[in-house]
Amino acid sequence: MAVPKRKTSKARRDKRRANWKLVLPGMVKCSKCGEYKLPHRVCKACGTYGDKEVLKAE
Repeated sequence: MAVPKRKTSKARRDKRRANWKLVLPGMVKCSKCGEYKLPHRVCKACGTYGDKEVLKAE
């Protein structure tokens, strides 16, 4: 097996692991009711997609 020639420092190791953070999904406001939703998806609050009513609102 390949063996490392030198010890990897803690700083170098941690720099490599710095990019494993979680990111929030991009949320947009619904144009009809103003609730936050995922883009290009039906709004769960009012049931619209664009200007059309797709789902029945409860």
